[in-house]
Amino acid sequence: MAVKRVNEEPAYILHRYDWSESSLVLECFTRHRGRVALVAKGVKKPTSNFRPVLLALQPLRLSWGIAGEGASDIHTLKSAEWFGGHTMPVGAGLLSGLYLNELLMRLLAREDPFANLFDIYAGVVRVLATDHGEVLEPVLRAFELLLLRELGLLPSLAAQTLSLQPLQPATRYVLVPDAGLREAHGQDRAGLSGAQWEDLEQALSAANPYPAVLRACVLCAAELKVQLRTLLQHHCGQPVLRTRQLMMDIQSL
Repeated sequence: MAVKRVNEEPAYILHRYDWSESSLVLECFTRHRGRVALVAKGVKKPTSNFRPVLLALQPLRLSWGIAGEGASDIHTLKSAEWFGGHTMPVGAGLLSGLYLNELLMRLLAREDPFANLFDIYAGVVRVLATDHGEVLEPVLRAFELLLLRELGLLPSLAAQTLSLQPLQPATRYVLVPDAGLREAHGQDRAGLSGAQWEDLEQALSAANPYPAVLRACVLCAAELKVQLRTLLQHHCGQPVLRTRQLMMDIQSL
């Protein structure tokens, strides 16, 4: 069977699980090939060169072999190199990075590339590895918005979704599963003004959307948090995101 090779593909590891006593399957987010599954043979052995390299939230260059048509969609890892750039996130940055990884695992189909989203993810991970301070929440909200838009799961934020009525600048609106963007009711916990939603839509439509969306999120990150987390959980399905549950448990303590 003919086997071709993918060489030095930019990648991040999203998740890993046992393949055998000595091997692991790595679920990876790659720039040109989307989410791919790779088996790292012998990686659990103390002598494996892969052990110190195959870490989540670290920029890597991976090479693997692809068998012919009809073969398994789990490919064999051939080489892995750390591409440098930043240290491992810790604390809130680590938890946030694992949350993003779980989102990508739930929402991305295998072998479906999103090069722009990969670049945005790489930028977010670099922020998480720094002393990010108050910028953490806007960064997460910006990534969630861009992820939803890239996957076609975010409606236009310039009009009410069901009625297509234009937004009134001073009126509050909420983003909810199934109904999209609608006027806020008394029981709604969070909402943004029509002017804020239109600013977000304009930022999402920019030629370089990530910095534009990040700036737009700075003043409304708290109000967006509940709405985006509910929408993302809706699209991820059950069970509740494990990292989200862990965050809530830590906050309750």
